Amino acid sequence: MTATRLPSRRTGVPRGARPHRHDGAIAAVGLGCGLVLWGIGLGMHGRQAPLPGAWVLLPLVVLAGTELLRRTAPRTALPVATAALVADQFTTGSVATVVMYTDVMYAAVLYGTPAAARRIPRITVLVTVATTVGFSAWLQTVESLLIGLATGLVTYAPASTGALVRNHRDAAEAARLRARQTALLAEIDRTQAVTAERARMARELHDVVAGHLSAIAIHSTAALSLDDAGTSRDALAVVRENSVAGLAEMRRLIGLLREGDGEREPAPAPTLEALDTLVEQARANGAAGGLGFTLTDRRRPPAAPGPGPGGALPAPVELAAYRIVQEALTNAVKHAAPGTVAVELGLTDHTLDVRVTSPFGDRPGPRAPGAGAGLVGMRERIALLNGVFEAGPVAADDGTGPVWVVRAVLPVGAGGAR
Repeated sequence: MTATRLPSRRTGVPRGARPHRHDGAIAAVGLGCGLVLWGIGLGMHGRQAPLPGAWVLLPLVVLAGTELLRRTAPRTALPVATAALVADQFTTGSVATVVMYTDVMYAAVLYGTPAAARRIPRITVLVTVATTVGFSAWLQTVESLLIGLATGLVTYAPASTGALVRNHRDAAEAARLRARQTALLAEIDRTQAVTAERARMARELHDVVAGHLSAIAIHSTAALSLDDAGTSRDALAVVRENSVAGLAEMRRLIGLLREGDGEREPAPAPTLEALDTLVEQARANGAAGGLGFTLTDRRRPPAAPGPGPGGALPAPVELAAYRIVQEALTNAVKHAAPGTVAVELGLTDHTLDVRVTSPFGDRPGPRAPGAGAGLVGMRERIALLNGVFEAGPVAADDGTGPVWVVRAVLPVGAGGAR
């Protein structure tokens, strides 16, 4: 197994990494140029230096070695290069040594730690000022200012350039990260939107189709099992009515799916004003099972037509309440024992209360199977509106037996409108 070098937390460079090929090329070029300058006898300090001759090659070779570490170990390269540059001042001097030192200074800021990138330019400013003041006090000549200028060019100039390049590089990396995060968030939003839309369409398909198909299944079973022409005719009439209504609901859903493509206008969503029709349809579907249906709407005071006391309800609340009643009536037609199914609506300044009560127990005759998807869909609808949903058997108020109660409390905002 090959060991993987982990990157340093501070520099991002793998620990123990080999010198970059570009760094090797820089070191080779710098060393070659220094050897050529030494070969032709071109120095910076003349032959009166304390260490003349081949001593100039020692700082040159050390600087070339630090060039190999400029990217992988800048914290080591800069102090060694600084010592070599100081030693070069006691030899005949080489321009190649000075140039390579400026590159090491630049790399120490660019590839070093963030703390070093902030600290090194400040130190070079202090070194430049101290050098200028010290030589001015010692030499007391105008030429001492040139020494300070040369010190700034060798130290501060490459350090500030490295800091500038590093800032631009960090800004570009931050922009890339932001773009990547934005794309990731957009993909998450798209996935969530698709999931939410699929769940919404699943609820709509179940609510608008399951009731009609359940009635068709129950009455077609009755028509096949009973040898009575009148009963079969009535059952087939209910089957036809539910088939037509189911097709109309399917067309409405198709219109919703095609909304925005310019082909057709989607049919309006049902509202609570259509509950009378919904209950009448349930009464026709449940008659064979001995079910009766009542509707008590307390949203508006007696002899006061129009919306409830708070004005028109929000469209999402109306649709959710209508679907809750529709699914509860469908479940009653499929599962309720003979008796009366009661639908009650109440409205306060802040909530709409929907309650559907049906007899709970065994029932004679054909039944349509259920998978529990209706209850899941009702809970999802109420959760999307931050409402409260309850469903289950409870004891009847009059003590006649258990009843199945579906109750939803939907917030409608201050005053019942928004």
